[in-house]
Amino acid sequence: MRAFVFTDKALERYAGRFVWLSVDTENAKNADFLKKYPINVWPTLLVIDPAKERVSLRYAGGATVGQLSKLLDQAQSKTKTPSDDALERADRLASDGKNQEAATEYDKALNEAPKGWRPYGRAAEGLLMALTLTQQQERCASRAMELYPRLRGTLSGANVAAYGVSCAADLPAENKQRAAYIADLEKATRAALDDPKIDMSGDDRSGLYEALLEARKAQKDDAGAHRVAEQWAAFLEHEAAKAKTPEQRAVYDSHRMSAYMELGTPEKAVPMLQQSERDLPRDYNPPARLGTIYRLMKKYDESLAAYDRAAKLAYGPRKIGILRGRADTLLARGDKDAAKQTMRDAIAYAKSLPSGQVSERMIGSLEKRLATM
Repeated sequence: MRAFVFTDKALERYAGRFVWLSVDTENAKNADFLKKYPINVWPTLLVIDPAKERVSLRYAGGATVGQLSKLLDQAQSKTKTPSDDALERADRLASDGKNQEAATEYDKALNEAPKGWRPYGRAAEGLLMALTLTQQQERCASRAMELYPRLRGTLSGANVAAYGVSCAADLPAENKQRAAYIADLEKATRAALDDPKIDMSGDDRSGLYEALLEARKAQKDDAGAHRVAEQWAAFLEHEAAKAKTPEQRAVYDSHRMSAYMELGTPEKAVPMLQQSERDLPRDYNPPARLGTIYRLMKKYDESLAAYDRAAKLAYGPRKIGILRGRADTLLARGDKDAAKQTMRDAIAYAKSLPSGQVSERMIGSLEKRLATM
């Protein structure tokens, strides 16, 4: 959004109505903010009531200029219905990390929604996000089936279908409804992907490809999954070629990297990541991604060098992931002692971070990884 949306002049009309704030969740100085307003999806958009210092609107995920405009207009709407009140409570609960309770309020907002209620799509997306985060896959899939018909042909409808098919793919194989859920929601996701009338960003369309890929893999359709991955990679290469700035092109780096990995051709990511590292020398992402790609290529020395470059630029939780990746490369190279020491360094670094940036669960995961080395 920084590269494509916030630079658009159409947003200038909001300059006197909102105070804009970008929060670097990796920076320790923002730990107190994150304690009060936890973030678990990137990007997350929050509208915070300055008088009450609480969230009045929350949207997890990216948005187009048109969608962002609608969200901001909704945030300042003076007309309140019971559904609006329930949605505001749901957003506040989701922001506090209380996703089980948030799902109940999102459901209430949807069930009581008057005809033509404008935030219906946002409430539907919020519900499915909350159900996903609380691992309620079956309810997520069934609610997606119920909600999609009303949202067909919209960006929210596309997101609802994608959430639903991902939840369906995660259901156990013995679930009797799993195949039907996947078939119907996969069809809906493909219809949304192929609909040129839906105002959708390139990375949103990429997310739909990813959901379709999950569906084919869940059905153990290797040939179908490969076709989707090829389509995904071709789409991303086309979008990256249209980019007007290095920042816009780099938006697709992680997506392209994932697609190439799915196709078993990780080496195709090397030129684009090398270019991004040259163009964006202060960004830790390109060398960190190169570290992963070189490991998959069994170029362990290049992998370690890339991780070391990334570690010098990174801070906060992202640095933990880089250290963990470095440990994985050392282990793949057969240097178990160095791998263990790098994991100890990662654990020590994690424990040094403020509580708003790291959880006991994350530290426990690192310690478990060390114990298995």
